[in-house]
Amino acid sequence: MKISRVISIIVFVFFVQIGFGQKSDVKLLVGKVQEQSTPVEGVNIINNATQAATVSDSDGNFSIAVREGDVLVFSAVNLDPVKRRISAEDLMVSSLVVKMAAKEVELKEVVVNENASITAENLGIIPYGQKKYTPAERKVYTATSTSIDKLLNKISGRTAMLKKEVNVEKKEMLFRKLEYLFEENYYTDRLKIPVDDIKGFQLFCVDDADFAVSLNTKNKTMSMFLITDLARKYLTILENEK
Repeated sequence: MKISRVISIIVFVFFVQIGFGQKSDVKLLVGKVQEQSTPVEGVNIINNATQAATVSDSDGNFSIAVREGDVLVFSAVNLDPVKRRISAEDLMVSSLVVKMAAKEVELKEVVVNENASITAENLGIIPYGQKKYTPAERKVYTATSTSIDKLLNKISGRTAMLKKEVNVEKKEMLFRKLEYLFEENYYTDRLKIPVDDIKGFQLFCVDDADFAVSLNTKNKTMSMFLITDLARKYLTILENEK
């Protein structure tokens, strides 16, 4: 009886030591999430082994309990998910940097007119290949089509006014494209633009020549890259207006 009891005590102590040893392997991992070189807030981080979870702060920083070999899953609405298996080297660094990339999203095509194939050329109203003018461009052409009209309108300043209308018309077209490009929560959550300032920010963006090119060429990757920097500039403007 005494021998079996001693054996039981030894086995119990052995397992207790193993348990404490396992707990001692748990370490608090400190890290930062970035998209390119920009800190990312609101990224969900889950330890697949323990189901422990956390979220990155406004500077992209996070901390979570891990062991060597645990797999962390990083996910966010507008970013491609990342899985990271924690190595011994990861546990040695003071701050683990995790890089994430923006999701590639194809631009939505907006069908304005389902009968777009029916044109004035097809109907024989105008010859094929003739230049087509927008309403504002047509006014400029009419105002400058003859030498007398050109001179009178230049003196009156009407030509300059009509050319401004063309620029306004082009910006309105860009503005409509931008409205369909991103959802409202992209501005508020990702870019930190207050909801009441979204329209003003969109107008600010279409004034940027490079951003206008990215909209016209439907290059959403470039648009997402440029709009991040434009958001920082716009937020600075809002801050200075307070």
